[in-house]
Amino acid sequence: MPVERIDTPLILPDRPADAHKGTFGRALIIGGSRGMAGAVGLSGLSALRGGAGLVFLAVPTGIQPVVAGYEPSYQVAGLPEDASGRFAASAMTQLRSLVERQTVVAIGPGLGQSDAVRSLVREFFLTAALPVVLDADAINALAVQPDVWKLPIRSLDAPRILTPHPGEFARLTGTDCPKDDAGREAAAVRFAGERGVILLLKGRRTLITDGKRLAVNSTGNSGMATGGTGDVLTGLIASLVAQGLESFHAARLGAHLHGLAGDLAAEELSEPGLIASDLPRYLGRAWKRLSNPDAARTTVEPLA
Repeated sequence: MPVERIDTPLILPDRPADAHKGTFGRALIIGGSRGMAGAVGLSGLSALRGGAGLVFLAVPTGIQPVVAGYEPSYQVAGLPEDASGRFAASAMTQLRSLVERQTVVAIGPGLGQSDAVRSLVREFFLTAALPVVLDADAINALAVQPDVWKLPIRSLDAPRILTPHPGEFARLTGTDCPKDDAGREAAAVRFAGERGVILLLKGRRTLITDGKRLAVNSTGNSGMATGGTGDVLTGLIASLVAQGLESFHAARLGAHLHGLAGDLAAEELSEPGLIASDLPRYLGRAWKRLSNPDAARTTVEPLA
């Protein structure tokens, strides 16, 4: 069956005038480990800039003060950690409780790798009854547990969104990611269709597919080839799902906004001078450009 190529206008979440913070959903981001507090902090900040009503971060207790100090607008829960500063197996009990109150879960930024972490990712992937966005070390955890693809996901109406870069995609598939456009598209569509997931395959032409539909993102630049930009995208996609967008459209819009924020930042800062923490600061301008392209092109002072 031929894949449907989607190039229609982006779908934006509704923003009713009489809304309250509960209207725009609750996003939980699970991540962080000793030395990797910034990854989950960036992801949480991006979820806020993406428009989620409430954002919660679950992190190992040792980095809780650092992550909480990064941004006062999200809530941070410190959970049990092992001797290396990663989530301990006992953290799963509290995570189950936290998840019950959420609209969407994202897992992976700065998570690290251990047996406990791999078990944690496995449980969320297979049993969470709500949408799950998986990135970074969550994808690496799936890659070393190939049997998960043979097991049923408990809630079939709760999509899984995977956001690998080419290296992570190669680990998932066990083969190198094709470098040509046609090969990348075919591999992405095949993977998403066979696994029943939404796949966002990062790159110069980021691909978004559910195996039946395929969209190609056109925003972004080489300045975004720097550590932490993927963590920003993870939080942004989770935020859009929290606001009620269907997962394919949330991933597509997230990729566009993410790249557009990078393009706007590069206009003022240059591509070589761009770093990941610039992106959340330019997401507001990206939203303005998207909702009113002409008005957003007026000259403004650079951000501090």
